[in-house]
Amino acid sequence: MDPYPRQYPSLATLVRRASLGPDIAPSVTTSDEICRWLLSEAISEKDLLPLLEALIWRMVAASIPIDRVTIHVGTLHPELLGFYWHWNRADHLVDELKVDWAGFDTERYKQSPLAKVIDGGQSFRASTDDQDMIDRYPLLADLKAQGMHDYVIFPLGSGTSFHNAATLATCCESGFSDSDMRDCRRILDIFALHVERQIVWRIAVNVVDTYLGAVAGKRVLSGEIRRGAGESIRAIIWMSDLRGFSSLTDHLAGTDVITLLNEYFERLASAVINHGGEILKFIGDGLLAVFPVSTDVDERAAAAASLSAAEQALWDVDELNRHPPEALNHISGWRPLNSGIALHLGEVFFGNVGAAERLDFTVIGRAVNEVSRVEALTRQLDRSVLITEPVAQLLDRKFEDMGLHQLRGLSSQVRLYSFLSDA
Repeated sequence: MDPYPRQYPSLATLVRRASLGPDIAPSVTTSDEICRWLLSEAISEKDLLPLLEALIWRMVAASIPIDRVTIHVGTLHPELLGFYWHWNRADHLVDELKVDWAGFDTERYKQSPLAKVIDGGQSFRASTDDQDMIDRYPLLADLKAQGMHDYVIFPLGSGTSFHNAATLATCCESGFSDSDMRDCRRILDIFALHVERQIVWRIAVNVVDTYLGAVAGKRVLSGEIRRGAGESIRAIIWMSDLRGFSSLTDHLAGTDVITLLNEYFERLASAVINHGGEILKFIGDGLLAVFPVSTDVDERAAAAASLSAAEQALWDVDELNRHPPEALNHISGWRPLNSGIALHLGEVFFGNVGAAERLDFTVIGRAVNEVSRVEALTRQLDRSVLITEPVAQLLDRKFEDMGLHQLRGLSSQVRLYSFLSDA
């Protein structure tokens, strides 16, 4: 049971919590020393959570009467509006939370003075003893119940388009003094640069993870951006596509096709990721992924993971057919969706390929060409999953022998297997 329970809106999810307390900072300091620290030692801190905790306790040590602090930052992410951090002197905790996009449209946010600061870029200040302000902004009533008397919001920004803000509240009955306000403004103006720097980095990570995948994204951000940079890896290669996609695009509106594909890919991608696979790209209605062999994952483990992922994907697509989400209710004639999945083992080059001005981080090689041809045979052989002999030999399971097949356009012949019950 959480010894320090905190209540947050349903669209905010706790990510991390820090609780080092006042020992993280000098016992006595000044606002000038805090500013010097922000411009020197603090620059080496790459994580906003410990940086914020150290800053807050320095402000306390400088006799700035803060009892509650929150930092709100926007980000570029397909599912998240942004992040916020919440510190309270009462429990010495700093929580990091992520906020769903839907949080932007809630009445709680719209009725908060925070919305005015983020949208308009102007500071806000109110006393919790001002009934008119409490009637206008319900948040102030909550703060008053916590013993706060003065509440201030400062915009945090350095000329970029990110929507960032800091809130400070105090239990001091006289509120923040003019000197406190000047010190806070000066400190937060410098801290805003740290926020911008770290959020830009988070956005970079979000973008490359979203478009390249976590493994490829990490490689790119670590400096593997030259054409030809990469390495040969051994992996189980997954290639799949959606049966009858051309027919769907012929009779469905473009927006409906995108909605349908998103729901379909959500099932396949989740299955791959949940079993340790790395999605490399979506190609129309197709998906290319790998389950790399490494010192931690041998060939048998990678093969077992890929097969489990294929089984989950088929199950989830069947569930999609049986119980479509509300987003598909207005679309007719799309069921049933069926996938063809091929699994193959081989050596591939994993790295940057393309023109100097436009690169793609992908896998290429003979094994990729082979798995593509095998996937095409799922239609001809009327099987939802085809497994090449090198993969089947790694699995402790009985399969139906589909025979030896010449792969189109290649000199290769490969023996294929499928599920015994897949008919």
